[in-house]
Amino acid sequence: MKKHVMNKPQRGRVSSLALLGSPLLISVALIWTAGVLGIGVWRFIHKSSAQFTQADAMYPPETFAQVRNVPTGLFTYGGSPAWAPIRLQIDSAIQAERLEFQLRYVEPIQAPTGSESGIQMLMTDQLSLAQTARPLLDQEYRQAEQRGFTLKQIPIAIDGIAVAVNPELTVPGLTLDQLQGIYSGEITNWQAVGGPDLTITPYSRPIEAGGAVEFFSQEILGGEEFGWTVNFVDTTTQALRQLGETPGGIYYASAPTVVPQCSIRPLPLARKPGEFISPYQEPVVLPESCPQQRNQVNTEAFRTGQYPLTRYLYVAVKENGELAERAGKAYAEFLLTDQGQEAIARTGFVRIR
Repeated sequence: MKKHVMNKPQRGRVSSLALLGSPLLISVALIWTAGVLGIGVWRFIHKSSAQFTQADAMYPPETFAQVRNVPTGLFTYGGSPAWAPIRLQIDSAIQAERLEFQLRYVEPIQAPTGSESGIQMLMTDQLSLAQTARPLLDQEYRQAEQRGFTLKQIPIAIDGIAVAVNPELTVPGLTLDQLQGIYSGEITNWQAVGGPDLTITPYSRPIEAGGAVEFFSQEILGGEEFGWTVNFVDTTTQALRQLGETPGGIYYASAPTVVPQCSIRPLPLARKPGEFISPYQEPVVLPESCPQQRNQVNTEAFRTGQYPLTRYLYVAVKENGELAERAGKAYAEFLLTDQGQEAIARTGFVRIR
């Protein structure tokens, strides 16, 4: 029987068994193990970081104090008059809590105060951010591109357009078609829409004011010009004063501005006859009970879209990598915090989150 003889290792070669105990292999093994562990740790950290980033995006800041990347300085802003309740009640609270972030309201010099003028002032570096009550237009996006930057709009609340009349006028409400007839000049007497035999005196701010006027023009008049019967006023304050003095007067503006007023009567509106939705919460508060009690905005009807004339409010920002861009985005983030949205609801607008 032939005996099996294990061959001896040849000179100059190292056996695998010998290598297992060598310092060289131990070092290589340690390096390989450390590399594998390092890759695993990196993947874990990277995955955790990605998950944190996603979670952070899902849960935005709750308070003004938690908003990050807020620039330091004094920033100019302006735009739509519809934003007046926010400027009066919320902006001061933001500045009181975040002392590094201060705002200065600026009005246009040779143009009506509104979304239109605010956006133009933003594009010409007269404002750091603009408060608008309508979406940006295609022509405004093109103007920005021609100037070498882009525009961004950030929605922060839902608003509604309320129609108001003299408090003594008795009319159940108006359909959108009737409203179109009044502002196009086709309907000139309240008797034609269920009211008394009285001449209708429509008021509006000029189309150049933008915001509510542009929205009303598109939604009610289909972009056509106002009728010959319309009286143009510079401000909502002036128009509301005129309504109190004019038995047949009618005017429209942002609901939080109009609905609580004591000197006018907000009207229910309808898309179809008999389907009236009030811009105020029922029951209506009569003028003799005001100002001890005031009508409150029907936010639920605005939120669900039941009310016929609703729109968004936006913060418009110029994206050019400069400090003003950071200011605009920080301001929008303040308003989108839970604290900001709760304050927006208290002003009569509808929160969007």
